[in-house]
Amino acid sequence: MTVSTDQGNEPKALRLLFADDTLTAYLADGRSITVPLSWYPRLVHATPEERANYRMLNDGEGVHWPDLDEDLSVRGFLEGWPSLEKEWSFRQWLDAKREGRPLTLDKLREYEEERRKTKA
Repeated sequence: MTVSTDQGNEPKALRLLFADDTLTAYLADGRSITVPLSWYPRLVHATPEERANYRMLNDGEGVHWPDLDEDLSVRGFLEGWPSLEKEWSFRQWLDAKREGRPLTLDKLREYEEERRKTKA
């Protein structure tokens, strides 16, 4: 599905609702879009509290989950884009989450660099 919008008139979400296996974004223009949660592995592995802790970016053009270091666009929902994260990147993130380590990209890189140094 292709969504045509004027530049500067990007689709914007007002709020999100999670079900067991879906994410629904309610848009400012009255539409709603429901996408499979399985498209976004970080959200699949999140607790309900982590999923609920989101903030809208750029007046609702995107969504940020600070606890998960995840950013998604409303345009991506509408155009059917699943996560583009590489498997190795997701595995690093999931290992960090399971170990209770910080999940930001910078912290993951620092950890991997330290691991490389100690192995050498």
